Amino acid sequence: MNEIIFFGRNKYPKLFKNEPDSITKPIQFKFENENENEKQIKKISTGSHSTIFLFENGKAIEYLNEEDDSNQNPEKIQIEDIQKVTVSNWDEAILTIEGNVFAKGSYINPENPKEFINISSLIEDTNDRIIQDIVSGENTIYLLTSNQNVYGIGDNLHGELGIDSTIVYETEKPILMMKNVSKIFSGSSSNHFFLLNSNQELFGCGDNVYAQVGLGESRKEETKIQKLTKIQNIPKGKIIDIQCGYSYSIMLIENENQKRKLYSCGDYECNGLGKEDEDTYEFTEIKSSLFEDDYILEISCGYSHTLILTSNSKLIGFGYNFYGQLGTGDTKNKSIQIQIELPKLRFNENISNYHISCGYHKSFLYYSPSFSNLEEDLIKLFRRKEFCDISFKTKNGEIIEAHKLILKYRLNQNENQIEKLQEIISNKSIKESNQIFEMIYSNNSKINPILYSEIKEIINSNEKIEETMKRIYLNENENEKDFIIERKEKQYKFPKLILIMRSELYRGMFLSVTEDKSNKVTDYSELSNKSFQILEYWIYSNQIKGRN
Repeated sequence: MNEIIFFGRNKYPKLFKNEPDSITKPIQFKFENENENEKQIKKISTGSHSTIFLFENGKAIEYLNEEDDSNQNPEKIQIEDIQKVTVSNWDEAILTIEGNVFAKGSYINPENPKEFINISSLIEDTNDRIIQDIVSGENTIYLLTSNQNVYGIGDNLHGELGIDSTIVYETEKPILMMKNVSKIFSGSSSNHFFLLNSNQELFGCGDNVYAQVGLGESRKEETKIQKLTKIQNIPKGKIIDIQCGYSYSIMLIENENQKRKLYSCGDYECNGLGKEDEDTYEFTEIKSSLFEDDYILEISCGYSHTLILTSNSKLIGFGYNFYGQLGTGDTKNKSIQIQIELPKLRFNENISNYHISCGYHKSFLYYSPSFSNLEEDLIKLFRRKEFCDISFKTKNGEIIEAHKLILKYRLNQNENQIEKLQEIISNKSIKESNQIFEMIYSNNSKINPILYSEIKEIINSNEKIEETMKRIYLNENENEKDFIIERKEKQYKFPKLILIMRSELYRGMFLSVTEDKSNKVTDYSELSNKSFQILEYWIYSNQIKGRN
């Protein structure tokens, strides 16, 4: 079931026909079509003149700006199997499961801006036409290919395409910006752009009038950065996300202790920095008692307002608020962080399944459980030391802790595979070793294809994984069964790691920062013996049948 909370500018488009143009307190959003209310939301993307709702079934609807807002009705997007949507100022882009990108808008298809065209098919290198991710700038769309290359299409007035040119340049087909890229970042109101390369180096380009590219005080007078430029003095830790507003940027960093912190750069006068009276020319920390001891789940930026969602069910905001987009009940700007009072949330027991989306002057909080994030969860487990029970030593003597049970799941089951892995790790640096474990856990060779070639012989093929799980099921060491399910006054032990792999319920329970540390769940007495056997077998084998 859906739960969508809205606040902000109720215009361009008008989402609530019977509400004022500014909704200053969070209210429940309902589709007029009851059938849509029954579909599970996957993603909401909103810009200055349109809003797209993507459903878990791969279909989407869009609300468009109309001259007569009283007749506003959503339109079905006539594209199937959609996995991601992104909306900019005037343009929209759709990424399908097959890796095609369809886009429309005045900068994409000026002759017919209301018609979707396949922009991925316009990439000159035919080997680069399978797209992995898409992100919108204000008038630009960025494409990350399966080969880890980034292309841009649209406007380059501010240098947001990274073209080292002094003339205004627009492109009607994607142009290659950089190779060997892992992530791309921008914003629907942003004329600047960031990307991380495969070495986790950060680069930026585009509008720098407010120093929002974060190059430091020595570069603050440069009003545009036309060539992708390496960002120096980045805070230590893993970059989780960068959200770009019109005149500022917000960065979310996770340090080695899994503590998340926020950093910002740009112009404080637009109230987007979360700081008072201070221009910031490079990324510096935003400090607040509201999230100092909390875990930040997600951030989102609109034109000049920012929302933060934390694991303690806090929604925190700051910035421009003329249309009520901070949900505080008024239209006063907030230069420092405030907590937003929310209506009672139906699924608040697992706040990690909620997401935030800020548009030009509007905001959404919505419930969207993840149904297919096993690989991401395995990477999270890789970094959760309380589950570790085996150690590996690098060539410089550093220790990497791992999870024997997941290695059983991922490695071929010959007895010497772990020893072979130890031999490989013993000749690698700590960075290379971490990449090896990430590839083992995620089954993603693209993290470092050269290193993958060294370990691919010891990794399970996809065809063998379920057979491995069945062997684990039949032969599991009792010492590795660390979670208890009670049923009819009897106790059954299961490994937490296997439960996490199989169940959204247990993923939320064990991976949540605010997890219940108890070792048992609701009594399963209502299940018959046969049903419980089916459940038990499914947990290990991912097959629905009785034990044979």
